[in-house]
Amino acid sequence: MLGEYLPILLFLFVSTGLGIVLLIAGWALGPRRPDAEKLSPYECGFEAFEDARMQFDVRYYLIAIQFIIFDLEIAFVFPWAVNFRNLGIVGLTEMGIFIGLLVLGFVYVWKKGALEWE
Repeated sequence: MLGEYLPILLFLFVSTGLGIVLLIAGWALGPRRPDAEKLSPYECGFEAFEDARMQFDVRYYLIAIQFIIFDLEIAFVFPWAVNFRNLGIVGLTEMGIFIGLLVLGFVYVWKKGALEWE
């Protein structure tokens, strides 16, 4: 039974070895010409002017969370669409309630102004 895993083990060894060889080759053969321009900190095309630990606006996180929520909606809608014929009217009703709640949440977020970026 363990013989069936030999191709997987061989693949892991070859891919790990190839990765290590390529990293070493890049390090050994790559050019090393450091200068002040390359070693300077880069932040949006100009010199850093504040501490890196500055606080972000809460709206940034709100929009990120909203993106995740509405992106995960597709994870539920796609399998439903594939099995739509088998689910019948019950599946249609359940998905209608689900989409309705998402639309209601979207309207609430929109009316609260959470999508506005100033």
